[in-house]
Amino acid sequence: MLSIIWFVLITVLFVGFLFLEGFDYGVGMLVPFAGKDDKERRVVINSIGPFWDGNEVWLLTAGGAIFAAFPLWYAELFSKFYLALFLILVGLILRGVAFEFHSKSKNPKWRNCWDWAFCIGSFLPALLWGVAVANLIRGVSTDTGWLFFIKLLHPFCLLGGVVTFLLFLYHGACFLTLKVGDEAVLARAKKIALRTGIILVPVTVLWVVFTLFQTAILTKPLAIITVALAAVALLVSVFAQWKQKYGLAFVSVALMIVFVTVTVFAIMYPNVLIVRDGVSLTIEAASSSQYTLKIMTIVALIFTPIVLLYQIWNFWVYKKRVTSDPKDLVY
Repeated sequence: MLSIIWFVLITVLFVGFLFLEGFDYGVGMLVPFAGKDDKERRVVINSIGPFWDGNEVWLLTAGGAIFAAFPLWYAELFSKFYLALFLILVGLILRGVAFEFHSKSKNPKWRNCWDWAFCIGSFLPALLWGVAVANLIRGVSTDTGWLFFIKLLHPFCLLGGVVTFLLFLYHGACFLTLKVGDEAVLARAKKIALRTGIILVPVTVLWVVFTLFQTAILTKPLAIITVALAAVALLVSVFAQWKQKYGLAFVSVALMIVFVTVTVFAIMYPNVLIVRDGVSLTIEAASSSQYTLKIMTIVALIFTPIVLLYQIWNFWVYKKRVTSDPKDLVY
């Protein structure tokens, strides 16, 4: 029973990570495009300044939870997806370094270089998370080495990467419509959000249709319900963006990310790793001992509410829009 509870808790951790980090990736990718000069780009960067590192903690916690609760899942996941995860790590390092180094010099070339590094560092994980997730629900091969890597690049999985790239880009643009106060940046963010949303709808529909044939979603009632809710949330978001109801647009696309994440784990259940041409790894087979899970549960019950309260407080403190006022441009 505790193993199933921890499977659900890890789902919640990834929901929190993608819910929060999605707009971080999107804003990062938009830095060179939503801002046309250094001051405007700094407005974009500072819109996520107080949040980006805290949002990434959810990924670290999710990885640690998998390691402790499901060591066999961790071992299989990190060995099979080693190259993809390594590239994601490169992107995350680029993001972190770019964020901290951007304002170390006033040289325009220096700042432009780190702006693009921030963009590329955000693009890589935004794309590769989709490729990885699509492989998890489609099922991985028992092959090893380069042959396994090539099979990761199945058209269904590549399309999944395009979906997450567009989704996070749209999420970031929606965030900027609520967070920036510079009129020029705000106007561009609104335009990018609407255009990206319109492109995202048919691409997502195509991927969902592809999903019906590539995964076991039709045998998972919960997954069918959540993917339907995700589709509704996306349509509501794009419609709200068109009607200039920017708060509703942001909340709706955030809910879509939540529903998509739940769909992924619902398709995987009762497995933690689906294998297409072999034996899948189940929750029970991959879990730690009951004693370990019990201790982890007690720790999670104590510290999870504290982390949630801190993040809510953080968003509340920095709720005002970021302008080109030097007081707002810390980074």
